[in-house]
Amino acid sequence: MPYPFLSDEWIESAHAIRAEFKDRTPPIDHPVRMNLVVTELPFGDGDLQAHVVTTAGELDVDKGHVEDADLTVTLDYATAKALLVDRNPQAGMQAFMAGRIRVDGDMSKLMSIQMATPDEDSQEMAERLRAITE
Repeated sequence: MPYPFLSDEWIESAHAIRAEFKDRTPPIDHPVRMNLVVTELPFGDGDLQAHVVTTAGELDVDKGHVEDADLTVTLDYATAKALLVDRNPQAGMQAFMAGRIRVDGDMSKLMSIQMATPDEDSQEMAERLRAITE
């Protein structure tokens, strides 16, 4: 059942897990519209364009870019996985300092979502996401 991170199957499974937890996790109070460009994919050709939007109080992560994004973050696949699946902020800091993460736009929006403290249900959802990831 594990799928490559960000593959179509992984995204479909991640949506199902997030739907299960929709009413169990607290609202996200850090509104952000962030586009992602993930490079060095181990599958497919080219880069993957995705987005993270929290303006409705819940996490929306999907393929494609959104209009009027606050920022665009470009990062390699391994770093994206370390941040979004493993929830390893140290990996993100190291990648940023090494120039493997590029941020265009409002950096304060990125910082605000990193400072959120996860509750038990959010942590359980993160564990479920890790379980479906190769």
